[in-house]
Amino acid sequence: MRTEQDSLGKLDVPNDAFYGIHTVRSIANFSSAGEPLPIELIYGMVQLKQACAAANAELGLLDTKVAAAIAGACGDVLSGKFDAQFPIDIFQAGSGTSSNMNVNEVLANLAGKELGGSLGDRTVHPNDDVNKGQSTNNVFPSAIRVAIVELCGELFQTLETLIQTLGKKAEEFSKVWKTGRTHLQDAVPMTLGQEFGAWTQALRKAEKRLEFACINLMELGVGGNAIGTGVNTPEVFPQKIIDALNQATGKAYRPADNGIEITQFLSDLGAFSSTLKALALDLNKIVNDLRLLSSGPNTGLGEINLPAVEPGSSIMPGKINPSICEAANMACLQVIGNDAAVSAGCTAGQLELNTHMPLVGSNTIKSIKILTHVCLALDEKCIYGITCNDEICKSYFGRSAGLPTILNPAFGYEKVAELVKESLSTGKTLAELVREKDLMPEKEFEKLLARSNGPNG
Repeated sequence: MRTEQDSLGKLDVPNDAFYGIHTVRSIANFSSAGEPLPIELIYGMVQLKQACAAANAELGLLDTKVAAAIAGACGDVLSGKFDAQFPIDIFQAGSGTSSNMNVNEVLANLAGKELGGSLGDRTVHPNDDVNKGQSTNNVFPSAIRVAIVELCGELFQTLETLIQTLGKKAEEFSKVWKTGRTHLQDAVPMTLGQEFGAWTQALRKAEKRLEFACINLMELGVGGNAIGTGVNTPEVFPQKIIDALNQATGKAYRPADNGIEITQFLSDLGAFSSTLKALALDLNKIVNDLRLLSSGPNTGLGEINLPAVEPGSSIMPGKINPSICEAANMACLQVIGNDAAVSAGCTAGQLELNTHMPLVGSNTIKSIKILTHVCLALDEKCIYGITCNDEICKSYFGRSAGLPTILNPAFGYEKVAELVKESLSTGKTLAELVREKDLMPEKEFEKLLARSNGPNG
């Protein structure tokens, strides 16, 4: 152990730890979540620290050798080699000060060693050097935004792939007639392709909502210091940070229009979380529909077959369950719950600061990662391998109580209602009754059916 001192006194720190006394205090104080902040949020802070070091050096506020050592330390952390050095619990000081200081200490010790110092000797100071020109109050929420933007790349990629796969299934099943259902009762005719096409469009709209919400997260309050007024820093400092960050990431971040507003309000994060929830709602609806349409195999709807991924029962031989869909169900419900926590956290700010930032950031990041994995699993292990049971779809279609709707213009509501009753009592399909009673030529019946398919057929 080595001994370090701060304004509250002395504490022992493990000799091999790159963090310092502030982190040791935080480890002792906080343990409610039982898990640390998502590492992506730590990386977001590190990216900002790297940009701040470059900005400070350019403005002559930080020795260039120290700035270079800090930048090198940031690169080492971003490589993933030091993830274990960031153990602070999610539920910590509400602004994230504990984790910000954890990052400052690790970077200071790594940079100090590069310059010939020893762990804990503060050759590079965590506050005066690594944290120069910064406050947790704007570094932490800016880091949440950076982490989200970085993670969104993979989410958009997996979501787009899922959309494309659904679209291919819509085309594959475009000629498979089936009965639509409303209130879980027979409704008017449609194709299985139209069903998949509707799901495709729903996810396309969800993708657009996410893209729009992500644009607002490109605005960063870093450099605002404490409450967003930029105290103790040059007026150009925020822009210099953004320039360095954009150069490093290839992104197009921009300084906050109002530093005080962006420090007080987490509404942009709340809005983004709500779009994640909306995607979860759509995915949950789709997988519920898939479970219904594949129910059976002998006593359910059985219109489609989901790929088998595992035996479905420990006692019933041969049973196959919609396991991927059920896993997606649970994941989507977790995202919905995460959004509830994010929304509550966004309302909990007082005056010049929101003090629930670790909660908001962690839950939003978790939701992105969950949905990324859900989209990937659904695409590769479910949607891609779906097949349809043409004969079952055709059989239901012929016996559907909703099929007569297309005859309303030809015969009127009451006459068609009589045909429906006769169909139900005799077991004959509507098509059979029309032919038997010679009510309409077969070709005319087929034309009516084709017209009922609508513009999305």
